[in-house]
Amino acid sequence: MERSLSMELVRVTEGAALSSARWMGRGKKDEADDAATTAMREVFNTVPMRGTVVIGEGEMDEAPMLYIGEELGTGDGPLVDVAVDPVEGTETLAAGGWNALAVLAIADKGNLLHAPDMYMDKIAVGPEAVGVIDINAPVIDNLKAVAKAKNKDIEDVVVTILNRERHQEIIHQIREAGARIKLIDNGDVAGAINTAFGHTGVDLLLGSGGAPEGVLAAVALKCLGGEIQGKLLPQNDAELERCQKMGLDVNKVLLMEDLVKGDDAIFAATGITDGELLRGVNYQGKIATTHSVVMRALSGTVRFIEGTHTLSKKPHWVTNKI
Repeated sequence: MERSLSMELVRVTEGAALSSARWMGRGKKDEADDAATTAMREVFNTVPMRGTVVIGEGEMDEAPMLYIGEELGTGDGPLVDVAVDPVEGTETLAAGGWNALAVLAIADKGNLLHAPDMYMDKIAVGPEAVGVIDINAPVIDNLKAVAKAKNKDIEDVVVTILNRERHQEIIHQIREAGARIKLIDNGDVAGAINTAFGHTGVDLLLGSGGAPEGVLAAVALKCLGGEIQGKLLPQNDAELERCQKMGLDVNKVLLMEDLVKGDDAIFAATGITDGELLRGVNYQGKIATTHSVVMRALSGTVRFIEGTHTLSKKPHWVTNKI
C-alpha cells in the first residue's frame, strides 16, 4: 500500500465526524449514522484505491451505504479490504457521551477477517503485556500476568469493560481481585486502543462486544504493537450456521494473525465526541476543528492530526445544519 493513503484515510474519518457531530446529544442515532455514512462514502470515492468493504453497515439488502461487498475508491491504486464503522458508539453520540469515533481500517486484499455481525469475547492489551494474556485463562490469572508485565500491583491495574448485564460475573471477579474498573457505555474499539496509550490509564480490555469491532481494534493494536484475542459467540442456530458457512470455527481462539494478516495495515479514527484519546469536533462559527489519529503497521508510525476546517469550503453534507 502507498504511504500516502494514510492521509487520504484521515480525510474520510474527518468527513464522517464533521457531518455526524451535528447530531451530538440530540437523541437521534440513526440520523447521526446516516450523516456519517454519507460523508464517509463520498470521500472514500476520491481515494486512489480499489477497496472492497468486508466489514460495514450490513449486507447489501440491509444497508443503503457502505454495505459488505461494496466497492470504494477511484478504481486506481492498491487492492484493499476495507473495514468501517462510521460512528463507533451511535448511542453514545445520540446521548452526548464520551468516546464516539469515526473509524476505518484497510489492509491488502484478503488480509482482514470477514467477521460476522455477532458477539465476540475479547481480551486486549498494549505493547507491554503482549504474549502474557490468554482469553481462556481465569480473570485473576490475566490480571496477575498484566500486572507483572507492567510492573504494577493488581490494585493499580485498570480494566475497561462494557457496562452490560452479561458482564456482571467478570466485574465481580475483577473487584474480588482488587483491580480497578472503568466501565464504558459503548465503543469497545476505543476501549481496546486505550490499552496501548499510558495516559489513558487503561491496562486491559475484557468482555464481549461486536465481532466487526474486534477486527477494527485488531488493526489498531497491530499498528501499536499491542495484542487482542477473540472468540466468536453465536447467540442462536442462525448465527452458528452463518459461522459454519463462512468456514469459521466458533471454538477457535482468534489471534492477531487471524484477525488481520500480513505486515501492513492502516487504521484511522477521528473523534466525534470527546474521549480519553481524541477530542471531539468543535464548531466555532465558520470553522470547525477535528482531532484524529492514523497509524500504519508496516512502519509503526502513529500520527495525531489536528484539523481546522473552513466550513464554507466544505461539501454540502458537512456544511448543512440540522
